[in-house]
Amino acid sequence: MGHPARNQKQNPGQKERARVPAAHGRKHLRTMVWSDNGYVIGAAAMKKDPRKSRGPRAKVGRGRGPVAAGEDRRRPRFSRELAIIYEDDALVIVDKPAGLLAVPVEGSDAPSALSLLNAEIQSDNQHKRKRQRALIVHRIDRFSSGALLFAKTDADRHLLLRQFLAHTPVRRYLAVVRGQVVEKAGTLVHYFRRQGMFQQLRSAKDPEATRAELRYSVVQVFAEATLVQVELETGLQNQIRAQFSAMGHPVIGDRKYHPEESLEPLIARVALHAAHLEFVHPRTKEIVAVDCKMAPDFQNLVTKLGRAGGKR
Repeated sequence: MGHPARNQKQNPGQKERARVPAAHGRKHLRTMVWSDNGYVIGAAAMKKDPRKSRGPRAKVGRGRGPVAAGEDRRRPRFSRELAIIYEDDALVIVDKPAGLLAVPVEGSDAPSALSLLNAEIQSDNQHKRKRQRALIVHRIDRFSSGALLFAKTDADRHLLLRQFLAHTPVRRYLAVVRGQVVEKAGTLVHYFRRQGMFQQLRSAKDPEATRAELRYSVVQVFAEATLVQVELETGLQNQIRAQFSAMGHPVIGDRKYHPEESLEPLIARVALHAAHLEFVHPRTKEIVAVDCKMAPDFQNLVTKLGRAGGKR
C-alpha cells in the first residue's frame, strides 16, 4: 500500500497539511497533573482515577498541587504533567511523560494516559452532552516520552488503526545510543520472535519471526554516544531498543535489555522520545503533523553529553 502522509507531502496539488506545533492544539492546551492515587487538572481540583482500586485513595484537596506520593526517594522521579497538544472532535494527541503507562495494566492501580484522558473526556461529556471516550490507537513504552494518539469514537479509531496496520503514519523518534554510530544514515532490518516481554533476535528463515525495519540518521555524535533520529517502517514492541541493541549500540538507560544501564547517572530511564507523529485525519483527510520537543531529562542528557565532548 502507499503511504498517505508521505504521498501527500510529495504532491503539491493536494491539500495543505494541517501542521500543529508542539505547544499548541487546535482548540487549546490543557495539562493534567496527577498523584499516584488521583490527578489534578490544571492545579485547581483533585479528581480520582475512575478505574476501580483495591487500595486506599489519596485524599481530595482543593486548590493544591499533586498529593505527595510517599514513594521510595531512590526511585526515579518523572514529570507528572500530561499535556494535551492537539484535540478536535475526532481525536486527541498527548505529550506522554516518561513513567506514565499508555494504558492501564490489569491488577494495577497505576495511572495511565488512557484513564486520565477518559476521566477528562467524561467530565466534558457531562457539560456538552456528548458521548465520547478515549480509545487507544497505538502505544509507546512506559519509560519513553512523547506523542501518543487517541481516538474519541469507534469509527475514528477504526480509520486510524487501518493506517497504523498499514504502517503509513510517519513516526519519528529521538534516541541516544551507546558508542559512535559510524554510518551517518541507514536502514536496519532484523527479525525477532517475541518471548514473553522481550524481543529475541532470530534469522529471516525462522517461520515464527517478525520482520522489523527502521531508518535512522545521525543527529549528533558525542565522545561515547550518538543522538539519532529514527523513523519506524514497522511497529514491533520495543523495536527501536531491540534493533539498536542488535546493531551493537544499545539505547542509553535501556535496563530492560541491558540491566547494566540502570547505573547510568545522567538519565533514569530509556533515552527514547517520540518526537514527531504524522497521519491522515480520519474525517478531513488532511495531514495532521505534531512535534514534541525533548523532555527535560532527555534534553539534560543531550546537553551534558555535548559538554563532555560532542561533535557533529
